[in-house]
Amino acid sequence: MTKLFLALHVLAAIIAVGPVTVAAGMFPRVLRRAQRDPRDSAARSGLRILHRICRAYATIGIAVPVLGLATAGSLGVLSSPWLIASVVLTAGAAAVLALLVLPCQDSALAAVEAAADLAGAPIPGHQAAGRLAMLTGLFNLLWATVTVLMIIRPGSTTGA
Repeated sequence: MTKLFLALHVLAAIIAVGPVTVAAGMFPRVLRRAQRDPRDSAARSGLRILHRICRAYATIGIAVPVLGLATAGSLGVLSSPWLIASVVLTAGAAAVLALLVLPCQDSALAAVEAAADLAGAPIPGHQAAGRLAMLTGLFNLLWATVTVLMIIRPGSTTGA
């Protein structure tokens, strides 16, 4: 059962977290383009698609820690420091995504849509793209750290 949980955990991480990291990373660049010209329908469509990908795969991503805890339970490593650190970092990444990245994407997309409906003039001094780039970088860094911890598992003696 451990191998099944582990395989599902790794697949869920690749299938769910990968698209979020890519789509969230692309969002600020496309947002800058849409802010320069809010009537650029390709940029607005791109923002909508990237945001939809982030929301959908974030929801699917809930399976990653659930399957990870099932794997850890079957391995008997729930109290291992590397796993506890990974759980804390995963919770931090989820919080950054759910509480900061997705709402910031929502408001940036709404601002671009509103500007397109009005005069279509560039959105001056809008800092959302830079903030989103920073938050996405933090999200990606947290997940990269979790991935490294999952691979090297410092102090682990399970051999699995």
